[in-house]
This record gives sequence, C-alpha cells and structure tokens, in this order.
Amino acid sequence: MVHLVGAGPGDPGLATVRAIELIERADAIVHDRLIPRELLGRARPDAELIDVGKRPDDPGVGQERINGLLVELAGKGLEVVRLKGGDPFVFGRGGEEAEALAQAGIPFEVVPGVTAGVAAPAYAGIPVTHRDRASAVAFVTGHEDPSKPGSSLDWEALAAFPGTLVFYMGVRRLGDLAAGLIDHGRPADEAAAVIERGTLPGQRVVSAPLAEIAQRVSEHDIRPPALTVVGPVAASRDRLAWLEHAPLFGHRVVITRARAQASELAARLAELGAEVVEAPAIRIEPRLGEPEVGRAVASLAAGEFDVVCLTSPNGVDLLMQALTDAGHDARALAGATLAAIGPGTARALARHGLRADVVPERSIAESLADELVQSGVEGRRVLIARAAEARDVLPDALTEAGAVVDLVTLYETVRETLGEQERAAVADADYVTFTSSSTVRNFVDALGGRDGLPTAARVVSIGPVTSTTARDLGIGVDVEAAQHDIDGLVSALLDDASSRG
Repeated sequence: MVHLVGAGPGDPGLATVRAIELIERADAIVHDRLIPRELLGRARPDAELIDVGKRPDDPGVGQERINGLLVELAGKGLEVVRLKGGDPFVFGRGGEEAEALAQAGIPFEVVPGVTAGVAAPAYAGIPVTHRDRASAVAFVTGHEDPSKPGSSLDWEALAAFPGTLVFYMGVRRLGDLAAGLIDHGRPADEAAAVIERGTLPGQRVVSAPLAEIAQRVSEHDIRPPALTVVGPVAASRDRLAWLEHAPLFGHRVVITRARAQASELAARLAELGAEVVEAPAIRIEPRLGEPEVGRAVASLAAGEFDVVCLTSPNGVDLLMQALTDAGHDARALAGATLAAIGPGTARALARHGLRADVVPERSIAESLADELVQSGVEGRRVLIARAAEARDVLPDALTEAGAVVDLVTLYETVRETLGEQERAAVADADYVTFTSSSTVRNFVDALGGRDGLPTAARVVSIGPVTSTTARDLGIGVDVEAAQHDIDGLVSALLDDASSRG
C-alpha cells in the first residue's frame, strides 16, 4: 500500500491527524527535501527514510525514478508513505505518482494536505478570498516543465481573472510574470506580495505594486521557497499581519535539553513566534536493568519507604516504568510522602495519576531538603530517585537530619554529537537556553569549548545551579529564570526579548 500524503506548507502543526498516523506506522517514507524534521521524527526507529527532494541547482531524484521506487517498495509488501510538501495534488506531481501506481496495480490512498497557496498568505495576513475584494482565487505555477514546447499559461485570461492570483515557485521569474500580467491588462498598481518560507518562524514578506514587486524582492534578497499573491486582497496585509506580532518572532532560540524532553519547550517557543533550533546536548540513558533499581522497586512495593523524592520528570517516568516492568503500579507508592523538586516534576507525577505532597517554592535541591527537614525526617526511610550525575546536596542534608537515605540511579545523561546543520543553525542564534548543568557542560563539549558558542547569542539559564556551572566554564549568563522550571525559563526569555525591543 502506498499513501500519497500531504505534509502541509512547513509549519509541522499544520499536518493532518491522518498524515501523522500514517507517518508513525509506515515501513518506508519517501519524502521531499523541505519536510519538517518534527514530522520525520514521528517515524518508527526502524522505518526507512528516503530523501528524494530537489535542491537549488540540483534536480534530485527524477520523477520516473520516484515512481519506480514507490512501486518497488510496495512490491516488497511494505506500507509506504510518499510524504510531499503542501498537498500532493497541488503542483506536487501526486497525480503522476498515482497514475504510475494505478498502472502497476498498487493500491494507494491520497491524504490531502494544507497547501502553501492558502496557508502562506494566511500567515502573512492576506485572505485569498474576500466578499468585497475577491470572489475567486486561481493557483498558478510559476515554474513550468522546461521540456514543454511552450507555456500553457493563458496570460490574457490570467490578467482578466476577477480575483486573486497565487503563483507557486515563480520568484526567479517574477519580473517576467509581472510583465506578462501588466502587458495583458492587469493594473500595474495592483497590490502584490511575495512570501518567503511561509508559515515558518523565518517567514519574510515583501509588498509592493505589481509593477515594482520584482525590484523590491530583489532588493530584499527573497529566495525560494516563496510564492506570490496578486490582487486587491494583498493590501490587507497592512491591517491583518499577525505572525510578525508574536513576541518572539524574528528570534532564533536554541534548545539544548534532550530531544525527548525538548518538545514541550519547543512547542511553547514556536507558539510565541520563535524559530526553534533543537540542538540536544544530552540524551537520557535509562539504567532500569541495574540490580539497585530492582531492589528499590521491591522495597517500594513492600511499603518500606516513608518518603520518595523525585528530582526530575525523567526520574518520575522511569520510576513508573520500573514499577510497571516489575508487575507493579502506582499503588506501590501508597502511604509514602511524594516530594517533587519543582512544578515540572509535580506535573510528571500528575500524568501518572499521582499528586506531589511536597513541592518547594524554589526548584533546587537545597529548597527541597530544607522543606523536608522542617517537616521532620529523623528516623524516616527516604528513597531518592535521581540521575547518575546528580549533586549530593539532598541526600547529605537528609542524612544529617537523621533520615535513612537510599539512593537509586535511574538514568544517566550522555553527551550528544551535533550535526553540521545543527552547528550552522546554532551559529546564528539569538538565544541559547540551558535547563541543567549537564546541558551546559555537554553543549560546550559538543562545540569544542566555550569559544564555540555564538558570540551574539544571549544565554538563558533555568536557575542558579545551572548558572553556576555556566560561569565556572567561563560562560556569561545574561538571563536567569526566577522560577526554576520551563514556565519560568519561557517567562524570563520573553521579558528579556521585550526589554530589548
């Protein structure tokens, strides 16, 4: 089976539920170049990912070869997703691929996607239709097959079209397109706009009268992927532009936390208009198979602990996984006081149906220790579930207060290697965020030392412990969150961006 799937115009949030469902279960994904990494990241670890996309000055894999590849993969009994930008049947050659599959007797499904011709203008504040200004819209290719004997575009009809014209892939021929319309009667002073990287945080828009649009685009160095809107509705942008008004629009923000944990922060920042670069400095390596974990779980199930301390959302999830693997569930924690180092860890407990009994005002080990000591821990048996590299502040303070402390190491953080694309994206960052000491140390190592950090970027730290680690490595901290969790980090970044205009 082959699924011809539209991935949408660029913003991964605009992919359909059906598209994501098929990506997650596909055996093989044959994809275009500009498919968002977030969507490809939904694929199974064992799925085969095949890039057949075109690049500037590189035709990529020919269409006939793509058609044959789809037939070949399906012939092996695989479930194949052909993942295409926008909509498969809107200038996406999906029709040609469907014809090839039908001829080969391969069953297929078409999953429409949000096309850039609607989405990019919407993100630029341009409604392609409007009751007073445009009762029709025409989608037009600005880049025809060069092997055709002539153009199939009817310039006279396009010039006379009573509505909005949306040209795909025509930015390099924009001067010819504008001249063709004007020569056949389209008003030279009609509003026009060109949208680069529509729906993405790096979106840029240039507006001008039709006669001037090509010159303005050249002056602003607008490049593909871009599309052009011609018609009275293009003038609406002055009043309806909204994406550029997002508080973090125009800012590139680097997230250094582990990829599996980055999604929440990435989504928050993207909603605020930031261009998010995921450059994970660490990954989480569970240690659930270690004997110490088995002993801790057995003691929990036997009700031997009075207090259970969780020092991270990762620790919560892995402790619950260890209980499940041993045939237990949340009832193993009945009777124990649950202490979370901060609201993020408390929310992780809540996702498992558990409510934290103790959450200090400051999300650091010192504050959690103070609160537990004040509540009285002498003679009580305490389990601290944590990372291998965690500080000993909490166990030392509780032991000194008379508690019987058991430590269980559920995971360790391991340095990730940054790829060339990630390094290039980091180099132009406006902000670099650090959510733990391990992200600081490993990110600096991944860049070959502190001199590898982007010189113009401001450093945002989640709290004082992380800040101390950064300063010990010679890194200045420009912004420190007052509330030491993801909410606090986002709030601090917003305040800084606002204060700097």
